[in-house]
Amino acid sequence: MRVHIIIGALAAAVGAAAFAGPAAAAAPKPRDVVVHYADLAQIMYEGSAAAAKDLQAKVDAFIAAPSAATQAAARDAWRKAREPYQQTEAFRFGNPIVDEWEGNVNAWPLDEGLIDYVDKKAYGETSDENPLYTANIIASKSIRVGKKTIDVSKITPKLLHDLNSAGGVEANVTSGWHAVEFLLWGQDLHGTEKGAGERPYTDYDTKACTNGNCERRAQFLKVATDTLAADLDEMAKAWGPKGKARAALLKKKDKAGLAVIFTGIGSLSYGELAGERMKLGLILHDTEEEHDCFSDNTHNSHYFDEVGIRDVYYGRYKKADGTEVTGPSVADLVRAADPKVADEIDAKSDAALAALKKIKDLGDSGEMYYDMMLAEGNAAGNKLIQDGVDALVAQAHAIERGVAALKLQIKMEGSASLDDPSKVGKK
Repeated sequence: MRVHIIIGALAAAVGAAAFAGPAAAAAPKPRDVVVHYADLAQIMYEGSAAAAKDLQAKVDAFIAAPSAATQAAARDAWRKAREPYQQTEAFRFGNPIVDEWEGNVNAWPLDEGLIDYVDKKAYGETSDENPLYTANIIASKSIRVGKKTIDVSKITPKLLHDLNSAGGVEANVTSGWHAVEFLLWGQDLHGTEKGAGERPYTDYDTKACTNGNCERRAQFLKVATDTLAADLDEMAKAWGPKGKARAALLKKKDKAGLAVIFTGIGSLSYGELAGERMKLGLILHDTEEEHDCFSDNTHNSHYFDEVGIRDVYYGRYKKADGTEVTGPSVADLVRAADPKVADEIDAKSDAALAALKKIKDLGDSGEMYYDMMLAEGNAAGNKLIQDGVDALVAQAHAIERGVAALKLQIKMEGSASLDDPSKVGKK
């Protein structure tokens, strides 16, 4: 459950006077900061869309010639494409257009039995919460959603979008990163032991098909991947010169525009990443709360979320070709208004990055993946996650002080996992 925390103070309209002080002359204009933020959003979503296009190519090659090698290449492309996407999540929360769109690309967790076959012993056959728990679109020509019968004989982008949250159940997810992830890896049946999903490449081999419906599964994977790439391209265009996301932001006054920026990075740091993605799983010791649960890539996703927070705060981004984009940022404004607060944010941000880097490094080593860190009784793994949570919370509180220094007001996403853990019960 998410709640909102109201931070900051009401003040006169933001302008040069709002940043008065000894260093005010060095501060960029608030409007320039807001415009650069929009430019950064366009560039970062373009980077994510480009990486998804490479994923498309690798998935097409896998479907055309299924083998262990082509499957591994598609999986590797998925992992690589996740990095620039995770960095864009710092544009969520403050921008309604992004949040409305996000459910089609990164909704999680998902009940994978809606999409394809599952191990019934591990997964179960029914759910009191979800009538579509094992609907298995790939093996079906139609499915029942409430009183309606939905034709699923032809898999299309519209069908995948329409079935997201079908029947009002958020775990019904048929498009986006995690649908593609499940189709590439399959279920991770290892629990909190070492090992990711082990879907055989022959699930896509129409001549030596395993688990049935191989041609249909390939169609689903292709449409889901193509839809993901198209959705990312759509958001990149939405931040372009004539895009709706840019237009909506630039219509705002300076104060409101700056509040959007802080709302995004503060909410991602606190309620979303520290709370919903990390603390919740730690309270429950539940691998279903692991973000990239099929691929065991969660350690990277969390790390690159923090990289994205820093990208937006400092107004900089390193493109795939190594080129660094820089410009006026909210970090510049905070430093001009209150250097001590700026120093605190720098220190807390560095500490958050370092804490998540420890999780990433351990995951990258193969010694301990994130689902293993979550395990009840794994004191060392639990501590790494808790240290990450603590560092992200401290970063969010430092961001709050930056908001106050600029005399802004924001609503930052909260999380019951942080705000009222006693209400978080085991499933």
